[in-house]
Amino acid sequence: MTTFKTLLLAAALVAPAAMTATAADAQVSGIAVADAQGAIANSKAWNAARAQIETTYKAQLDQAETRRQAVARELQPLVTAFQAAQRAPGASEASLRPQAQAIQTRENAANQELARLTQPAQRAQQYAIEQIQAKLSDAVTAAVRAKNVSLLLRPEAALFAQPTADITSAITTELDRLVPTVSTAVPANWQPSQNGQQQGAAPASAPAAATGKRTTPQGR
Repeated sequence: MTTFKTLLLAAALVAPAAMTATAADAQVSGIAVADAQGAIANSKAWNAARAQIETTYKAQLDQAETRRQAVARELQPLVTAFQAAQRAPGASEASLRPQAQAIQTRENAANQELARLTQPAQRAQQYAIEQIQAKLSDAVTAAVRAKNVSLLLRPEAALFAQPTADITSAITTELDRLVPTVSTAVPANWQPSQNGQQQGAAPASAPAAATGKRTTPQGR
C-alpha cells in the first residue's frame, strides 16, 4: 500500500513515465504536446520544496501515517463482516445498510482526522506549487517559441504523438530558469488563489485517498 507521505506529497504532481522519457533537445515545429503538471513535478524548485516539507512536517506526517494504518486495521474486520453478510442467503440492501453506514461513518471520521494532521503540510505544498505555477505561463511561452510550436496540446488531447513532439522537459527547463527556488514558509495570512485551488485539487484531497482503496462497501 502506498504510504501516506507519498500520496500527500507526490501524487498530485507525478509526471507519467512517458512524459519523462523525452528528447529534451529535439527540434519541434508545428504541433506539440506537454504535461504542465509533469513539468512542475520535475522542476528543481518543486523537488527541493517537497524535500523541505517532508523534513519540516515529518512529525505530523508520521503521525498521520500511523493513524492511517491503525484505521485500516480497525476497518478491516468491519469490512470482512459486511462482505460475509453480503454473501449470506436473503441479504438485502436494507439489511446491509446499517453495517455499510457504520463503516462509512468511521471512514469519514478518519479522513477528517487525517486532514487535520496534514493541513500544515498541505498548505506548505499549495504555497510552493502556487509560486511555480505563477511562472508556468512564461515558461510555456518560452518553450513554445524555442521549439517553433504553433499548436500545443495536452497529452490526453492527442490521439498519437511521437516522443519528440513532447516539450514537457523544455518547459521544466524554463521553470528552472524562471523560478529556481520557492519558499515553503507559508505567511500567516496567505490563502490559496482560486487558480491554485483548482490546479492543486489533488493535494487537497490526498487525506481522503490515504486509506488506499475505498473500503466503504456498497449494498446490493
